[in-house]
Amino acid sequence: MIQVFANLYDHYSVELKIQFLTRKKLKHNDFEVNTWFFIPNSIDINRSTYSKEQFYSDVQSTIRLVTPIYLLNDIAGELNSPLTNLAKSIEKMLNENTRTSFKHYEYELQIFLAIFKSATRDTIAHITDNSMKEDTEFLCHSYLQNMKVIRNKFRLLQKLINAPVVSSKAFELFLFGDEFLSNCIIQNTFALNNYLEKWDAKRFESIIQSNLKLIKKEWAHKEQKGYLIISNTDEQANQRYIFRQSILDKYVESVLSVNANTKRDGVWTEQIYYSLAAGISMVFATGIAFSFQQKYGNFTMPLFVALVVSYMLKDRIKDLMRYYFAGKLSNKHFDHNTTLSLKEEKIGNIKESMDFITDLKVPKSIMKIRNRTSLVELENRIHDEKILLYRKRVTIDRDKLDITNDYIFKGINDIIQFNFTRMIQRMANPKTPLFTLNKEDDGSEKTSKIYSTKIYYINFIMQIKHQDDFYYKRFRITCSKHGIHHIEELKDFAV
Repeated sequence: MIQVFANLYDHYSVELKIQFLTRKKLKHNDFEVNTWFFIPNSIDINRSTYSKEQFYSDVQSTIRLVTPIYLLNDIAGELNSPLTNLAKSIEKMLNENTRTSFKHYEYELQIFLAIFKSATRDTIAHITDNSMKEDTEFLCHSYLQNMKVIRNKFRLLQKLINAPVVSSKAFELFLFGDEFLSNCIIQNTFALNNYLEKWDAKRFESIIQSNLKLIKKEWAHKEQKGYLIISNTDEQANQRYIFRQSILDKYVESVLSVNANTKRDGVWTEQIYYSLAAGISMVFATGIAFSFQQKYGNFTMPLFVALVVSYMLKDRIKDLMRYYFAGKLSNKHFDHNTTLSLKEEKIGNIKESMDFITDLKVPKSIMKIRNRTSLVELENRIHDEKILLYRKRVTIDRDKLDITNDYIFKGINDIIQFNFTRMIQRMANPKTPLFTLNKEDDGSEKTSKIYSTKIYYINFIMQIKHQDDFYYKRFRITCSKHGIHHIEELKDFAV
C-alpha cells in the first residue's frame, strides 16, 4: 500500500510524503510511483535548459522508517508500552553499565519520544477531524488523562536514572527527552484549545480550562528545569527556542533514519553499450580501409582519401550509436540506484530516473486525467506544454525489516522536497496592470488602474502501483514570480 501526502513546505518548495507500507505475507514488496509534471511552455523549462543534474539538485529526499503505531492509551498502559521498554533499558544499564546497554537505553528513549510525538499528533488530528462531534468531549478528556499519566510515568524514571553508576551523558539525554516531551505536550494542547475555542468556546469551557492548567504546569516545570520557554516580548529568546527545538526534533527522528547509499544505475551496461558503439564504428572504418587497399593497393591516393573519410565517419557513427544505445539504456535502467540498510543489513533499494518526454509517450489514461482545457490546447498549438517524467521503483524486504528491529515497522517514509526556484526565476513580472471603472463620491465613473498577479499552473499526476493496488493522484501548484501560492489535490477526474 502507498499513501501520498502533499503540502507546501515553503514559498519555493513542495513536500511530498510517500508512505510505502509493506504486507507481511510478501517477502519482497515492490512499489512503483510514476509522476508526470506538466509545465507551461512559457516558463522555458526543457531538456536543454534543465538538466538531470539540476533536477536532482532540486530534489531532496529523506528516507525514514514509518513510526510504529501506538495509541496514547497503549503508551499510558503497562503491557508492551514503549515507556515500559524504556524503564527496562534503564534497569539493564544500571545493572550492566556497558556501552551496549547505554546504546540500548538511548534507542529506547528516542523511539519512545518518536512514538509519543506521532501518537499525540494523530490523536489531535482525530479529535479535530472526527465526524461524531458528540464524542469530542470524551476524546478530549481521554487525551488530557493520557497526557498526565504518560508525563508522570516518564518523569518518575528520572529518580531511577539519577544514580552514581549512570554516566552524566545518559542523564543529560534523559533531560533532553524531558524537554522534548514538555514541548510536545504544550504545542499539541495549544492546538487542541485553538480548535475548541473556534468551534464552541462556551460549550467546552471546562475542557479548555483543564488544558490551560496542563500547559501552565508544563511551563512551570520548564522554568524549574531551566528549559527555554516561549516569550511574548523577547524575539531572540524565541529564536533560540525554535533553534533548540529543531535540534531536539532531529535527534529524536534520527532513530527512524535509514542508511541510503546512492550510485548510478546501469554503469556496466552503459560501458558495454558504448564499447559496442566503438566496435561498430571501428568495423566500418576497417572495412573501408581493407576494401580500398585490396582494390587500389598500398600508398595510393584513393586509399589515402578513403582512410580520411572513414576516420571522419567513424567518429560520427560512434556518436550516433552511443546516442541510440543511450536511448535504449534509459528505457530499461534508471539514473540512480539507492541501497537502503539498517544496522549494516540491506532491507531494500530505490531506483529513480527523470526525463522530458512528448505527448505521444504519455499513457492515454494520464492525458485523460490531465484534461486540458480548450484554452490550454489553444496554447499548445503554438507551443507544446513540456512534460517531465519522474519514475521511482521501491523494493522492501519485509523479513529483513522485521529482523533488524525490536519494534514492528510497517514500511518506510520517502519525504521528498521539490524546489521550484529555477522554474519560478523564469516566470514573467508578477505585477500586471489592469484598467477598470471606479465610482466617485459624486456618482461619476473614472478610469482606474489596478495591478494583479500573473500566475502559472504546474500540474502533476502520480500513478501509484503496489501489487494489485493501482490508482492515481492529481495535484495543481499555483505559483508566480513571488513563489508558490498554494498546492491543491484535484479529485474530480475519471480514468
